Amino acid sequence: MTFTDETLNKWTSRLETVSSRIAADFPGEGPERQPVHTVYGGAQLFSAATPSKLGSLALGFASKWVETPADMEKILDLTPQLAGRVHKAVIDKLEREPVEDFRIDFEDGYGHRPDDEEDSHARATALELSRAREEGTIPPFSGIRIKSLSAELHRRSLRTLGLFVTTLAEEGGVPEGFCITVPKLQDVAQIEVVCEALGELEATLDLDPIPIELMVETPQMILDIDGSAGVRRWVDAGGGRVRGAHFGTYDYTASLSITAAYQSMDHPACDFARHVQQVSLAGSGVWISDGATNVMPVGDDPTVVHQTMRLHYDHIRHSLSHAYYQGWDLHPAQLVTRYAAVYAFFLEGLDAAGARLSNFVESAAKATMVGDVFDDAATGQGLLNYFLRAIGCGAISEDEATRLSGLTIPELETRSFLRILNARRQV
Repeated sequence: MTFTDETLNKWTSRLETVSSRIAADFPGEGPERQPVHTVYGGAQLFSAATPSKLGSLALGFASKWVETPADMEKILDLTPQLAGRVHKAVIDKLEREPVEDFRIDFEDGYGHRPDDEEDSHARATALELSRAREEGTIPPFSGIRIKSLSAELHRRSLRTLGLFVTTLAEEGGVPEGFCITVPKLQDVAQIEVVCEALGELEATLDLDPIPIELMVETPQMILDIDGSAGVRRWVDAGGGRVRGAHFGTYDYTASLSITAAYQSMDHPACDFARHVQQVSLAGSGVWISDGATNVMPVGDDPTVVHQTMRLHYDHIRHSLSHAYYQGWDLHPAQLVTRYAAVYAFFLEGLDAAGARLSNFVESAAKATMVGDVFDDAATGQGLLNYFLRAIGCGAISEDEATRLSGLTIPELETRSFLRILNARRQV
């Protein structure tokens, strides 16, 4: 049988349609900046000055425990050259923008209080967040975590949501980067109700759609009772509102009857859950976030403080190696190791990644060898993602990325390796 041009055109036309759909469904890295962490604190303590205060406390901690690059080199086991660069970057970050995402907490960090007291805090914290926006102290991302939507708490949870959003609207609207975090979910109908409530608030108050983020804290959210991947179903129930999914280490491990002594970020059960969540949400555009290290680097014993700093650092590096680029921080001292881990992760392989990406782009998608690493098109996108993440978190500048990778800023902004190659072929 000989294929005619007409037959080939028919099949290639169908495959081109498929290729376009795949490109739309799996666009690679999203265009938005994703914060490297979420810091949360009880609503009863929040004020417009909270983010800058956390920065001051973190700088005080750094001054005491990692005053010099040599201190960071010793505690975190970095090379002298890397320690010098990471130390400077961490201090600069803490002085400039210590918190990237703050969640005003009405759940675990707040507890159960009389209704009139929570009503008061719901209004007061919304006023403080609005004041932070006016004074320029608001982080790039912010939001509230409401109480669970359980039978006992759903009315209280929705009332706090309504009071907070209404107050924001009265004070000039919802800040850019704001979201609602929904914890301890047990049924997709709970997501549907939150979305309906937000829809009514937005219509009444003339607000743009407010995104939500999910806490993934139960086995049913990872694998549903019928064996299907649960997280995607919960995201779909959000009707396009879900911006992120945060893995809840301790609620999740407790629900599996793992004892407290073994509830840890690097427990194999957590790795399984994170991988399923990651695969389920691949290409969806929904951010994934890891949980928190619950051992704080506090006290005056150097051995204890150094060990807890290293524990937090290692947990973050574990998350980063699994492509979880965001996590939760519970204490200002953790900001030091958060940024140290993120910057070290991207800086230590920077030159090698730049050489590989530059060489691969210049070869126009031909398989190449650089050192002993074999590259293909998927690796090209992975290398591009590496640079996009490094720029997004502040580890490197756009100018440094262009110098090392050989790409232009407009090429980086396409966020697509294949688009870059196709454009270069046409030149």
